[in-house]
Amino acid sequence: MDIVYSTFFIQLAAFLILFLLLQKFAFKPLFGIMEKRKALVKEQLQTAEQNRTDAAKLLEEQKQAIQTARKEAYDMIEQAKVTSSRQADDIIRVAKEESARIKEEALKDIESEKNKAIATLRSQVSAMSVMIASKIIEKQLDEKSQQELINHYLNEVGGKA
Repeated sequence: MDIVYSTFFIQLAAFLILFLLLQKFAFKPLFGIMEKRKALVKEQLQTAEQNRTDAAKLLEEQKQAIQTARKEAYDMIEQAKVTSSRQADDIIRVAKEESARIKEEALKDIESEKNKAIATLRSQVSAMSVMIASKIIEKQLDEKSQQELINHYLNEVGGKA
């Protein structure tokens, strides 16, 4: 194979001209588009990574918020239990005090009524005694009559009581 130098240089010159034209009008814009695409993909990957990191952070914050809400709810329930227990104890204490007061008043009323009844009975007995004595004095009775008179007045007193 013989090399023809004249065609070789023409082909080489045509190739170089074609290469320079392609570089200026085709490769340069094509590589520019490829670089832009590479930058866009890189930016999207960074954005996706940032979004994933943000999502993980938000998830952790939400877990913390839920945990805090649960703790607050538990504390509120415990506080309500303590408050209700305290209120129940107060109600029981007040009820016991009130029942003791009512019992004390009832005992005082009973004692007062008892004293009134005793005083009334004493006055009635003394009045009866005076009446019996005056009747006895008016009548000097024998023992049998006296016993009948006492029984009669006792029945009378028993009927009034």
